[in-house]
Amino acid sequence: MKTSTALPACLVAAMLPALASAQSSVTLSGVIDGGITYVNNQHGGAATLLDSGVLAPNLLTFKGTEDLGGGTKALFELTSQFELSDGSTIPGAGQIFNRTALVGLSSEKFGTLTVGNQYDFMFESLTVRRFDGAFLFGGLYDFRQGPFSALGVPNNPTGSFDFDRMAGATRVADSVKYRSPEISHFSFGALYGFGETPGSVASNATMSFGANYENGPLGVGAAYVDVKYPQLGNGHDSIRNVGVGAHYQFPSVLAMLLYTNTRNTATGARINVYKAGALWNISGPWAAGLDYAYMQGNEALQNNKAHQVAAALQYHFSRRTTAYVEGIYQRASGDGPVTRAWINGLLQPDGAASNRSQTLARVGLLVKF
Repeated sequence: MKTSTALPACLVAAMLPALASAQSSVTLSGVIDGGITYVNNQHGGAATLLDSGVLAPNLLTFKGTEDLGGGTKALFELTSQFELSDGSTIPGAGQIFNRTALVGLSSEKFGTLTVGNQYDFMFESLTVRRFDGAFLFGGLYDFRQGPFSALGVPNNPTGSFDFDRMAGATRVADSVKYRSPEISHFSFGALYGFGETPGSVASNATMSFGANYENGPLGVGAAYVDVKYPQLGNGHDSIRNVGVGAHYQFPSVLAMLLYTNTRNTATGARINVYKAGALWNISGPWAAGLDYAYMQGNEALQNNKAHQVAAALQYHFSRRTTAYVEGIYQRASGDGPVTRAWINGLLQPDGAASNRSQTLARVGLLVKF
């Protein structure tokens, strides 16, 4: 359900004649996901979890626009992520709008410019544009992790959780972002996050770029993001991601291909991901998805590798309510003495398997409003 608050036109005209043509609105929307997950091997034992925010994060979003005339609008967005079990904010207490908090201007002719805490283009140009089955049916568990904790992403709960940033688990604070209008089926964007380090503009900064081509059933996208961390080379080294995707919409099947490359410029650790997936609208309310990913680490990661397969079946009661079951299997290998499988999203207390394989199954319900 979306609610809109707007002053009646007659009241505006009576009170402020000069602004009678302007229109403003505020909408409230959100997503809630809950379910039960069984993991066959979590730190050596089976586990059953009552968890939430898997197929999609639990979000509460406020959006607002004001028509400034001439095809230009002012806009804002505030998004809070929360834990379904107790209603607490994620990632911590008091961080109510940690997911997104932005304000800006949008023009039909010139594009959109926003400032605040917002997504980079790995998420916006690739994930949201339907190049990753994890966004459509696999959920958080289908994004990337694996036996790559030595990648060493700073401020990361496992060192490699969502290492290619496709899940949107990390946003860019203190950033300015531009998105172009669509021109001959082509659009592009750029983002810069200010590191705010005295005496060094580049230190701790973030840069991201994205481009998309959409023409009928065919879509192609590319994205780049470079995030400098104070823990890496005193703010001059970074975690760098590049991604390219393509999809094609057949009459009842969306086919997807995706490649990402993640690199720690301080250590040289690197992971290539090759992924293929499909979403099949079977008939009526039924849909099924299948994903395969191959994650390949280099010598700095002991040549660790992982194969991951995800399968899901969905029943759409309506456009807003979806019941689903899914299963994910990961098989790891590498040159190290102990190479442990580790499906993304299994974090606490130690979500990794005790050996090279890990399997989970989940049943859940997602509601949008």
